[in-house]
Amino acid sequence: MRGRELLAATGVEYEFDPAAVPIEDEGVLERLEPSVREWWVEQFGEYVPGNGGFFTPPQREAIPLIAGGTNSLICSPTGSGKTLASFTAIINDLYRRERELDDGLDNAVYCLYVSPLKSLANDIHRNLELPLAGISGKLADRGYETEIRHAIRHGDTGDSERQRMLEETPHILNTTPETLAILLNSPKFKEKLRSVEYVVVDEIHSLAENKRGTHLAVSLERLERMCEGSPTRIGCSATVEPLSTMAEFLVGGRRTDGGEWEPREYEIVDTRFVREFDLKLECPTDDLIGTPRTVVNDRFYDRLHELIQDHENTLVFTNTRSGAERVLGTLRERFDDYDEGNSGCHHGSMSKETRETIEGKLKSGDVDVVTSSTSLELGIDMPHLDLVVQVGSPKSVAALLQRVGRAGHRLGQTVEGRVIALDRDELVECAVMLEKAEEGFVDRVFVPENAHDVAAQQVYGMAINDVWREADVRETLRSAYPYRGFDDDDWEVLMRYLTADYEGMEDRNVYAKIWRDTNDAPDGEHHYPEYDVGEHLVGKRGRLARVIYMTNIGTIPDSFTCDVFVRGTDEWVGQLDENYLDTLEPGDVFQLGGSNYEYRYRRGSKVRVDRSSARPTVPSWFSERLPLSYDLGREVLAFQRDVLDRLDDGGPPAAREWLRTFPLDENSVRAITRMFDEQLRYAGEGSVSTPDQLAIEVELDREEYRRHYYVHSNYGREFNDGLSRLVAAHCARRANTNVKVAVADNGFTVSMPLNRKVDVPGVIEELDPDDVLADLRAALDGTDLLKRYFRINATRALMILKRYKGYEKSAAQQQVSSEMLISFAQERESFAVMEETYREITEDKLNLQGVREVVERIGSGEIAVTSREVDSPSPRAFGLATLMASDVVLAEDESAVLQEFHERVLSELGEDASSGVLAESDD
Repeated sequence: MRGRELLAATGVEYEFDPAAVPIEDEGVLERLEPSVREWWVEQFGEYVPGNGGFFTPPQREAIPLIAGGTNSLICSPTGSGKTLASFTAIINDLYRRERELDDGLDNAVYCLYVSPLKSLANDIHRNLELPLAGISGKLADRGYETEIRHAIRHGDTGDSERQRMLEETPHILNTTPETLAILLNSPKFKEKLRSVEYVVVDEIHSLAENKRGTHLAVSLERLERMCEGSPTRIGCSATVEPLSTMAEFLVGGRRTDGGEWEPREYEIVDTRFVREFDLKLECPTDDLIGTPRTVVNDRFYDRLHELIQDHENTLVFTNTRSGAERVLGTLRERFDDYDEGNSGCHHGSMSKETRETIEGKLKSGDVDVVTSSTSLELGIDMPHLDLVVQVGSPKSVAALLQRVGRAGHRLGQTVEGRVIALDRDELVECAVMLEKAEEGFVDRVFVPENAHDVAAQQVYGMAINDVWREADVRETLRSAYPYRGFDDDDWEVLMRYLTADYEGMEDRNVYAKIWRDTNDAPDGEHHYPEYDVGEHLVGKRGRLARVIYMTNIGTIPDSFTCDVFVRGTDEWVGQLDENYLDTLEPGDVFQLGGSNYEYRYRRGSKVRVDRSSARPTVPSWFSERLPLSYDLGREVLAFQRDVLDRLDDGGPPAAREWLRTFPLDENSVRAITRMFDEQLRYAGEGSVSTPDQLAIEVELDREEYRRHYYVHSNYGREFNDGLSRLVAAHCARRANTNVKVAVADNGFTVSMPLNRKVDVPGVIEELDPDDVLADLRAALDGTDLLKRYFRINATRALMILKRYKGYEKSAAQQQVSSEMLISFAQERESFAVMEETYREITEDKLNLQGVREVVERIGSGEIAVTSREVDSPSPRAFGLATLMASDVVLAEDESAVLQEFHERVLSELGEDASSGVLAESDD
């Protein structure tokens, strides 16, 4: 049945010619049950503008694949219907079987939907009600009484609801990674999961890059071995790279006869670029230094107000939670158009009720503007949202596309996004980001690998459920993508920890979690008849094992604030978030409550400081900001090389002409051109880093009696944090002095007393890629960063219990416990929790892979290290010299410092700051 006949069979009247339905749509419609088809045609019978049929591109490709039982990764922008594509084939299958089977569906779960956010699970739950109710109604009209049940199960689900799910089990269960792990160890409910045939993982890109995803990957392998058949796995992702990595993360794999890991079969639905984007970078002025800060802010808020008034619903992203609040507050103060009824703020520090109120207004369109940090990147549908404004850089192309993709939430609508830059360094990365977004470039996702803490949790969970062959436990773990490289040595390290095979562990109240033995006994009888004699088996230890596991698992770390006291006086001066302490080394200066303090040390949740008159070396926003992606950083370097080429060939006019091909306003074009023109004339081509050049400048600051080295390594803050620790450690040894380091996305500063001199370029050139890991580990010893992550990993590995026998241990108490254990762990060879702490910091936080790659290229001569002494920081080093917060709507006004730097540069160039380097007549 084709075309007109197929549609006429539904009995629905149409306002268009059914014969015009695309052939590919006919094939998809044919797969649907009559009642499902009828509902679909009624809902989507009118062509979606720009779509050309009943189905969006991801739906058109994915529904047949899922219907055929094919593991599928659906990669498509927000609002393109990928989640509905996942559920349509599943619902269709369940209704067919419900209608055909004499007793209907079993009282069991057939489909698991896993999402990273409770709000997303709630939204999908509501969105499922429409098709399920509509299709059931169509079947009732035909004389079939059907019921496909669906429910949510996560941390907020009450005991009565959980009990009801055992008695009347949902066929479709929405849950989170943490709750799924609990369900796999629930004695009763895990039996309801043996019937699962479909697993949908939503927003998989946001899980794969962290340990929540690592945990989920192993849970899916455990589910695989529980189920009667192999569930079809469906992943939904926004624009992401590499697609093959995301797909293999989703499906897991198995070992070949030769011992190699190979993924299960899968298909990729790649419709990442099916939506039209209208993106543009704007800047309030063409001179972000010379223009008074009050003028910049006035122009920024006037432009933001204009954009909001020209659109129905506007979502404004800032890079900090406090920034979101400040922008909303200032809008309300400046303009009478905004009040609590038509504007709001949304971020993770707000109450659940407040967030849900704002979400409801966004869904209904009853709000003009909402400001947010990151909390609305994922989650609810916002059908009325027609503009996203990003203040400052979101630090990656993927984050930009995810955020602006919240607008134009229907296929056929153009996604309108405006990025407003308020800082010169971010102006450059935003320009590159928007150009790369238009080209289809996406930053890579890096999956954490071989995490011992997550492995400890999951192996413990398996042992609690049953006695296992050790080989089966190991292969279950190694089937998950993050553990595909988990080798014999890794396994033995894990087993030694879980069996407490270290002298003194139990003396510190750290007990064995599993036993490990062979299946035999001195009398010749073997303990477990179902297993062969001599087989290696593992099982749980302890009567409270299940309770400990169920109340302590998860990967999201607790955090706390630390009280800050002045040394010697015990004067309390305020509090710091512990995340901020990751950035501090003894001697660093920070601002708190309007005063400056020099950091000395921390014990537990108490920080000791000295008062200081020195300028802060670490800005207050540091711990809250996302880092620039390594891939985007490399693209910035390539952009800088291209700018240099244009300036060399035709001067500023040629550079401006080229930049006008980018999605930039004229202010941005002129500001970028001016900055690089001044840079070249002041410090020369050797002062700009490119893909094959690492530029360093040295400033002798006689006023502060310091020697500053500005390293222009534009590879992102994680890379710079890693490389700067290596450089600082070598410099401290050579100069025998305290070396201060300040880190940003576009480089780092190494500072030491003026009477100490170290050849920093030589230090970088002499780094050996083979020694990078060992040197980084040595540089981490004794740091607060190491202590904090040891606590987090010790808690994840259940070495420290958050909850035990009704007692709950706060994050601050966990930290105290961990500081009593860290020496023990460091003194043991290959102690799993300690090894994971070093691995997580070096690989996931300090970009070990990127540092090694660049050090290798420097050693081979592919990257030249250049150095120049300057009287004042060059224009590209202004940000490094001041470490001014780039989100200037929040930052302390440091424009006077920047203007002083700029005036020095212009003075040396023989120009006046008020004259302007580039005039309109230069074109």
